[in-house]
Amino acid sequence: MEISSITVLGAGQMGNGIAQVAACAGYNVMMIDIEQSYVDRGMSAIESSLSKLVSKERMSQEEADAALARVRVSTSKESASESDLVIEAIPEIPEIKFSTFEELDAICKQEAILASNTSSISIDEIAASTNRPERVIGMHFMNPVPIMKLVEIINGSKTTEEVNTAVVKAAERMGKTALSCNDSPGFVSNRILCPMINEAILTLQEGVAEPEAIDGIMKLGMNHPIGPLALADLIGLDTILHIMNVLQEGLEDDKYAPAPLLMEMVEQQKLGRKSGEGFYTY
Repeated sequence: MEISSITVLGAGQMGNGIAQVAACAGYNVMMIDIEQSYVDRGMSAIESSLSKLVSKERMSQEEADAALARVRVSTSKESASESDLVIEAIPEIPEIKFSTFEELDAICKQEAILASNTSSISIDEIAASTNRPERVIGMHFMNPVPIMKLVEIINGSKTTEEVNTAVVKAAERMGKTALSCNDSPGFVSNRILCPMINEAILTLQEGVAEPEAIDGIMKLGMNHPIGPLALADLIGLDTILHIMNVLQEGLEDDKYAPAPLLMEMVEQQKLGRKSGEGFYTY
């Protein structure tokens, strides 16, 4: 199973990052979003990112130009019809994911692999929206995509070994380390990460220490590159809350119950960097 062309559905931060690394790896890429302004913004982000890489001498101008030339854009899902691999990177809302995969299943060629960049939604549930569950898989890229090395590959219960092998090979061609796991709430990354962040929020809520001390202890004592509260602000507190809810419901265990302070901050729209205020002010 050879992948030569890739569609990325979604031109936001994750989508344009995936499109960029795929194009830099030599793939022909179609980047799709629902509005022209969104794909234009996505292309601008790719241009800016490539320019930074050129200025840091991590690639030549010729290589950057060639990568940019490999990215085409569209506002129609029909443009995904001939791609070998479609990577969905749209908002983390189950109903939208399911309806999108139902559409892609009807549009894409029979042998195409349909992948989701979901960070928490069940691959089996996504696959159930299609008539090709054996060709549905998770490709959970880390943010920021051009920098982070990991792609968490999530196999659904019906995903074939052949599909997993092809997707791992594609991720590695993009310069990533692809590590596979099976479908389970939160997969590996968020099942471990988000409860740690939630525990840091409880530590703050209970007055054990201030944010700077909590983050400093984890950075200096545990060799973490960023503290859990600063990381929560970077990810988005609404996203952390969503994942904790997925874990609590999916694993049916109240040890994953989100911290009351987390719920309160999300209600107040203190979401972290994207809102300008979270555990820190931006």
